[in-house]
Amino acid sequence: MHILGLALAIVGSLLATTAGAQTSCAPDGRPIDPYYANDTFAEWPQEAQRFKANGELVSRQHDRLRLVLDGGKSIELVDCPYGDDGYHFLYERYDQAGRFYVVRKSAHHDFSYVLVMMPTGKLYTTHGAPVWTSEKSKFLTIGCSLQPARNALIIHAPAGEALATEAEFELPCDAESCSARWDHQSWISVTCVPRDGSGKKGKEFVLMRGSNGTWNRFGR
Repeated sequence: MHILGLALAIVGSLLATTAGAQTSCAPDGRPIDPYYANDTFAEWPQEAQRFKANGELVSRQHDRLRLVLDGGKSIELVDCPYGDDGYHFLYERYDQAGRFYVVRKSAHHDFSYVLVMMPTGKLYTTHGAPVWTSEKSKFLTIGCSLQPARNALIIHAPAGEALATEAEFELPCDAESCSARWDHQSWISVTCVPRDGSGKKGKEFVLMRGSNGTWNRFGR
């Protein structure tokens, strides 16, 4: 009964989408995902603790995550609890360097981050959390998984009130798990480890930014 009551409340709130809400979700005859209530009830209390760092900027009302934008405006990210392709949003943090919110988007068979720009409310999807240079001039994200298939390291840079992609490199994620670190704002070290647990050494290489602004890969 408790889950049924929650489901009915969610349906009502989704049908009453307000201006500024970001959602393309509709029931379309799909049932409520039975795991939605359990997942969100477990995660919302932890999310509420993260609110405390920016309590005046972020709030939640059931399935709606509200984020304050510049100029007194706001945007709402609305969960979609319907069917196998449903998803829900979880607030992670406000990134002062990029002036964007970092929000997790979780689904049964997918996982991503949504970066919400505070000046404009524009949304950018990445498949890894932002990792900044020490100078905060740019950041990288890594998506490296088998299911769903992700195999890219992307270098992003703020561009006014938007984000620009400086470079993108393919990673060997079908056979290895990769990580990266900034050694300098123009130098990234990438280390990969075989997924088979063999203990063998994986691929290692560096990404370097030349004087002309172009990023290049060096190493095996």
